[in-house]
Amino acid sequence: MAKEDLKEKILKKGNLPGHIAVIMDGNGRWARKRGLPRIVGHRAGVKTVKRIVKAAAELKISILTLFTFSTDNWQRPREEVSAIMNLLYETTKRELSELEKNNVRLITTGNIEEFSLKRREILKKAIQRTKKNTGLVLNLALNYSGRSEILDTVKKISLDISAGLIRPEDVDEKLFSSYLYTKDLPDPDLLIRTSGEMRISNFMLWQTSYTELYVTDVLWPDFSVNDFYQAIWAYQNRQRRFGKI
Repeated sequence: MAKEDLKEKILKKGNLPGHIAVIMDGNGRWARKRGLPRIVGHRAGVKTVKRIVKAAAELKISILTLFTFSTDNWQRPREEVSAIMNLLYETTKRELSELEKNNVRLITTGNIEEFSLKRREILKKAIQRTKKNTGLVLNLALNYSGRSEILDTVKKISLDISAGLIRPEDVDEKLFSSYLYTKDLPDPDLLIRTSGEMRISNFMLWQTSYTELYVTDVLWPDFSVNDFYQAIWAYQNRQRRFGKI
């Protein structure tokens, strides 16, 4: 189906996901298939980010979360990690004016305090300058781990119980969620994973309990706006029961 035709059908159907999360996988494989260094794949992936952010904003999606850098990614070769960090800095600095122009609000999820000073500063600058924007919320999961998030939540709740601020019997799903990194965000409605891998990869383990999953074999640098529409269309044609009949 043509891209514009599918976009029209999506908008007409109406039950759009409010929060879309994406595991952007396949940059390295995309580069390897072409005999290129892995960083070239990451740079190509940034171009995909730009077109998907624009498409999400045009559909008036409320929140787009991108799994940008995992805590596990520190285990990659030092040269690749350094290149990714430089790419993050360059892209944030270059695209900040576009975020402002397009009314996109940038936020992050994860521990960015482990990044270098200049990378923390550019991220915090972008967050500050876009905080009053009222359009798409672009959430970058940076230095993020779903297991670490859950452990940190348990520790914070334990400390508050010890301090007498809450009682053990007060702890339910709603309270637990209020201690997560994503306490100010609704859970994702749709999780897209590119490159065909059939796993969650330590991403939003608590939040995706009832998220609709969509896996495509398309590598992230090749992921088109039409591919994005296909994922949303698949979501719109499912029945979400949340454990009910």
